[in-house]
Amino acid sequence: MKNKKKFRSSIGGQAVLEGVMMRGESSMATAVRDEKGEIQIESTRFTPAAKKSKWKRLPFIRGVINFVNSMIMGVQIIMRSGEVFGGEEEPSKFENWCSKKFNINVMSVMMWFAVLIGLALAIGLFFVIPHFSIEGIRALVENVCHTTMPEFCYNLIEGVIRILIFVIYILLTSLMKEIKRVFRYHGAEHKTISCYEHGLELTVENVQKQSTIHDRCGTTFMFLVMIVSVALFSIVGIVPNNIVTSKIGAVFIKLLIKLALLPVVAGISYEILKFLAKFDNWFVRIIKAPGLLLQKITTAQPDDSMVEVAITAFKTVQLLDSDPTAETSKFNTKIMIDKAVQELDNTLKIDTNGNADRDWIITEVLNIKRSEIENLKFVWSNDFEKMLEFAKERSTGKPLQQVFGYTDFYGLKIKVNSDVLCPRPETEYLVLEVNNLIKENNFQNVLDLCTGSGAIALILKRDNPQVNVTASDISEKALMVAKQNAEDNNLQVEFVTSNLFDKVNGEFDIIVSNPPYIKNEVIGTLDPEVRFFEPLIALDGGKDGLDFYRAIVKDAKNHLKIGGILAFEIGYDQKDSVVDIIENCETAVFENVICKQDLEGNDRMIFAKLAAVK
Repeated sequence: MKNKKKFRSSIGGQAVLEGVMMRGESSMATAVRDEKGEIQIESTRFTPAAKKSKWKRLPFIRGVINFVNSMIMGVQIIMRSGEVFGGEEEPSKFENWCSKKFNINVMSVMMWFAVLIGLALAIGLFFVIPHFSIEGIRALVENVCHTTMPEFCYNLIEGVIRILIFVIYILLTSLMKEIKRVFRYHGAEHKTISCYEHGLELTVENVQKQSTIHDRCGTTFMFLVMIVSVALFSIVGIVPNNIVTSKIGAVFIKLLIKLALLPVVAGISYEILKFLAKFDNWFVRIIKAPGLLLQKITTAQPDDSMVEVAITAFKTVQLLDSDPTAETSKFNTKIMIDKAVQELDNTLKIDTNGNADRDWIITEVLNIKRSEIENLKFVWSNDFEKMLEFAKERSTGKPLQQVFGYTDFYGLKIKVNSDVLCPRPETEYLVLEVNNLIKENNFQNVLDLCTGSGAIALILKRDNPQVNVTASDISEKALMVAKQNAEDNNLQVEFVTSNLFDKVNGEFDIIVSNPPYIKNEVIGTLDPEVRFFEPLIALDGGKDGLDFYRAIVKDAKNHLKIGGILAFEIGYDQKDSVVDIIENCETAVFENVICKQDLEGNDRMIFAKLAAVK
């Protein structure tokens, strides 16, 4: 477009596989269109240049640092974009062997290997070949033509050779289908930045009106490197031939000197580019002209979908740079299931349940059955991050129910945390029996003492909608969980904060309770996940574990109707003790005292009918 830019953006970019990376003053974002056609974004923050250590901001040194960082970052971003679009391939036997044998990330090693290969290829193509070419020309001129030329002429010819190789390299790579698409995304990147710099709204229509050529493209920097190298490498020619006895030796010494000067070339070129960026006149345009001309090859007209990707990356960087609280994001890539399982196992450290914890974590995150795990080939990285979070929590000893934040109890989803006891499967047997009693006797009023998470009360209300259910607990934190469970499951239960019967009003047809029944001296021997992660108040039943049974049986007469039922869950070895408390109650007479077992054959429930009050 002919109109001048209103301002210069601090945001620059790079085309990647099926996407664009944009880099601002303190953040970077890469947007890639995945196989499903959706735009994925990966963003990160970094230390702004103004806040880096002083030596990293020194002229010339900063250019070398930026050059190296840009090269490494470029390879990393391209590989990451490839993971999004192409997915992660199943690791080979060799990769698995290396990973297990040496405990290394093969992909990280391959990334660094790619950086080294790329660096070696660049040095070979643009420095080694031109160097030996010019030395061949030098030998031809001196030995065949019996004359010589000024050293600057040789360096000028070498520079021309280097530029020709560079142009030919670009032309050849542009023939590849994948590179053609990268060049189109390169055009989208330039158009987007230009649109912003012209003060236009970042819409696809406005962006498409811009040129694919941009004067701050890295191609201009590459040409500056070549121009500077022509001048700087001229000093190599002053190396006296008598330093070495062999002309061949002199050739290699000159090459080593040129390679040693590469950081200097990069540093000088960077400073020149920053200086030229401050001006826009005929002299500057002449210097930039070769780079702008080469962009005719390295950029191409993008389609609207490519422009959308570039705009997304640009706007993400704008947001991150302007808002320090804005969250960064990661690509959602495929991770092979074998790799995911291995890392989960390493995180869990020890799974005493035969890898059951790992499997339950996978099924929880993916919402699949455990039997379906063997059919998985990969998991998405977003899901895997959640799996790792769960595994790290579980590795501390925290019960899986608390890790997930809920448990399934009798077909109901019950939230749990460290303020309530996780409902046990054996409690479901108590609920089943109480449900039957309610239906058989047409009971209308039910009280659940020591309700905790509210599990018992909520199941009874769900299965008997006509019944009035009251639930009490001394812990306000526990009742907060119980109330939330009632709300989540849309069940109407009355909750009372009470130390057993203290603040409970009314009479009930049945009183059910799963009270604390662990002996004081036994609590210290419980499994760590119970001892350290579940509330002591829900476990401690006193010296002999029977304190709550005594208190409930003694005061039940004030809240239990004659003919009403008292229903307890008990410890597997407490049958005789609890039966004795009921039968020898001094305040009431109970009859039909019955003990029932769970499916494991353990004495688990006791039921008694209130016959009379003393």
